Amino acid sequence: MTEMKLMQGNEACAAGALAAGVRFFGGYPITPSTEIAETMAKKLPALGGCFIQMEDEISGMGVVLGASLAGRKVLTATSGPGFSLKQELIGYAACAEIPVVIVDVQRVGPSTGQPTSPSQGDVMQVRWGTHGDHPMIALSPWTVRETFDAAVMAVNYAERFRTPVILLMDEIVGHLRENVQLPNASDITVYPRRRPTKSRAAGYQPYEPEQDMVPNPADFGTGYRIHVTGLIHDYTGFPSGSPVVTEKFIDRLHRKIAIAQDEITHYDEFFMEDAEYAVVSYGGVARTAYEAVRKARAKGLKVGMIRLMTIWPFANKIIEQTAEKVRAILVPELNYGQLKYEVERAAAGRCPVSLLAKYNTLLFTPDEIVDGIENLTGGRI
Repeated sequence: MTEMKLMQGNEACAAGALAAGVRFFGGYPITPSTEIAETMAKKLPALGGCFIQMEDEISGMGVVLGASLAGRKVLTATSGPGFSLKQELIGYAACAEIPVVIVDVQRVGPSTGQPTSPSQGDVMQVRWGTHGDHPMIALSPWTVRETFDAAVMAVNYAERFRTPVILLMDEIVGHLRENVQLPNASDITVYPRRRPTKSRAAGYQPYEPEQDMVPNPADFGTGYRIHVTGLIHDYTGFPSGSPVVTEKFIDRLHRKIAIAQDEITHYDEFFMEDAEYAVVSYGGVARTAYEAVRKARAKGLKVGMIRLMTIWPFANKIIEQTAEKVRAILVPELNYGQLKYEVERAAAGRCPVSLLAKYNTLLFTPDEIVDGIENLTGGRI
């Protein structure tokens, strides 16, 4: 392991992306994600990489897609207003199967909202912000060290599944500073860029999927002629108006993620062995929720906690299992209520699901969540 150092969440995000092989960053500065761009601007040139600040958020997304098609592992970072502007090209990346990682360090919205104030209001935009049917992978870390690990994971997933991956941070974790010890480079698993497995003479088609449902389009400039489009396309990469091709294409986009869902669904369980009630939380709020659960247990309340790191695809199985076991679930969120409805859907009536919402720019205190737990339990010990 490397030496212990004080590091900010946004800095750890950049460090993880670099460790995973990212060598191109394109974006536009916006709080509270700015430190990611600053770190990449400082460190990429020394690694033979490239940093470019574009004129707006849309072009920032466009250049990373171009760099990815040319063979670079890429990253862009933004917050809610910028994430909204990137949506069209996120959809393009999903359809054209272009690997890209987008960091969204959430702040209060809508519109420009309250800059640099903590929020978790982008949960549903991450999943449904673009039009049409396609899956999404989104990871939400809760510590500085996990932010490093999640950034590595996000880059690996983008490359493995050839899809956009969202690192869904919040201002709490992005601006948090903790002492961390990062792994040595030799201990980090890095997924390489996928390459064609056939020659043109052997009948190579850029969008013909492998057994894992993922194709291997060649990088631009490597001797293959490929066509990239946001239109539904067949294995050649050229548009097709066929209903059969369309249905198979959209099915495959979903299946390539679905067949690996158990592997890419990451979560933690705390105090669940004897729990009669559960708190489900994520991101920066999970830090406060953990302390609240400890305090509630000290009062004799049998409460446990599920901490979700993978937000999308949603962790249906663990929520189903939890709902079968407990009397009720509490979901504290820094928004008007978003992930709560996914928890409620997965619980499917097995137990009640309650929302504890906060959206006034302030963080939860442990006592606020303890009060929410006590209301949930009715004071039963």
